[in-house]
Amino acid sequence: MGDIGQFLPMILIFVVAYFFMIRPQMKRQKDEKKFAAELKRGDRVITKSGLHGKVVELNDKDFSCILETMAGKLKFDRSAISMEMSKKLTTQDSK
Repeated sequence: MGDIGQFLPMILIFVVAYFFMIRPQMKRQKDEKKFAAELKRGDRVITKSGLHGKVVELNDKDFSCILETMAGKLKFDRSAISMEMSKKLTTQDSK
């Protein structure tokens, strides 16, 4: 019983770290993958670098998309599109 008592604080630290750090990060990654997979033509989005644009074309072969911006059309990897900022943009548009 004494051996388990030594490891109990370590086990508790791991459990707390899992529920407060690891699990939410895994959920966020899953949500971002789902967001990128559900992109469609005409969606207004913001990239992680802050570029605003509208999705013009989606390429499933290399998982990229072409955004139309004020500067013209630019090709981005879908993972470069920010889920949080794009959702804020669409909720502001609907108001």
